[in-house]
Amino acid sequence: MKLSINYDIALTHIVTRKKQTFVAALGVTIGVAIYLFMNSLSSGFSNFSRDNIFQANAHIKIYKNDELSKPLQENSKAITVIHNPQITTTSKTIINPQALLYRVKQEPYITNALVQVDFAAFYNRGKTQIKGSGNGVNMLEYSNMFNTNKYMVAGSINDLQGNLNGIIIGKGIAEKLSLGLGDNITVSSSYGVSKVLRIVGIFNMGNSVMDDSRSFVNISTAQQFLKENASFVTTIYANTINADKSLDFVEKLQSLTEYRVEDWQTTNADVISGDKTRRTMMNAISFSILLVASFGIYNILSATITQKINDIAILKAMGFSGRDVIKIFVSEAFIMGLIGTFIGLCCGAILITIMSNVYMGGPVGYFPIKIEPELFAQSFLLGVFITFCAGYFPARKAANVDPVEIFRK
Repeated sequence: MKLSINYDIALTHIVTRKKQTFVAALGVTIGVAIYLFMNSLSSGFSNFSRDNIFQANAHIKIYKNDELSKPLQENSKAITVIHNPQITTTSKTIINPQALLYRVKQEPYITNALVQVDFAAFYNRGKTQIKGSGNGVNMLEYSNMFNTNKYMVAGSINDLQGNLNGIIIGKGIAEKLSLGLGDNITVSSSYGVSKVLRIVGIFNMGNSVMDDSRSFVNISTAQQFLKENASFVTTIYANTINADKSLDFVEKLQSLTEYRVEDWQTTNADVISGDKTRRTMMNAISFSILLVASFGIYNILSATITQKINDIAILKAMGFSGRDVIKIFVSEAFIMGLIGTFIGLCCGAILITIMSNVYMGGPVGYFPIKIEPELFAQSFLLGVFITFCAGYFPARKAANVDPVEIFRK
């Protein structure tokens, strides 16, 4: 019975003080809308950055790491012959790569894996030369892992399969050298090998680093550029069932081989670090705005309690307990918070929809933002929780009012 009376009193305060209710709800609306929008924006850019990473990076890669030259004798009592260690010139090849690839594929957490031969490439036309990198791959397997077919703007990945004189180049290379599908391009390597290859495909990943320098050839062609035999392989790439648990899988794979096993997060540590910094800053800013908005409810309830101090004293003299008084003002804050949070979510959804249709150009394309239900739930819970706290503390002050002291005054 008292719960109903408490609720009626709270509603009466809200209805009779429309201006204060509007101001308090407006503050929460703005705070929730900005919080939702900024977190959706941060999430969108993180997803965009992650997608860019996985355009050419597998969850795990296995390769032979650089080795430093060592002293001829490790004994500390002996004289060190080499006192200025440098990277050795040993081959980067993985010994018996097909056997290692087979063992990697047998692991239950591996979804697919492939071998690759990397080499430094120079794209030439006349006197114009562009420095880049060539990748010798089985193009069908590579496309299956990295979805390269999605980025083809001319030609087909099928035309490279089994074609030792074919090459697929990035859009940036094609534009800089004024080349098109079917044209010939002279490619040379740092080992002095030069070949004239026919362009069978052009891709556009929307990533200038990739589009301006990367090309794909058959594995055999890449081995010829490096003057290596048919077993030469520089890297094994593998995708797992869960990219976020790649570090756990690295430890298991490392037990299978002496070569370096590295997860994508380690490879792209600088990108991930920058992304975390941006997310932390945006979360802090948006949370601060929401927190400031909650002070609007706090101030309004504090002012109401000061103005209604005599009414509160009468209620307590009539038998209302301190807990009843707390329920009245917390209910009032809760209702204002619900109204503000609901409208804030609607405003946030409108902002997100508008921005998702804004074309930014370049590799970003349309603004990388979308409606994410989990962020809506998070914003709703946070908005309600903060407004509840903003109402609770003034309510505690009202609950401690002594009616005798008020009547004496």
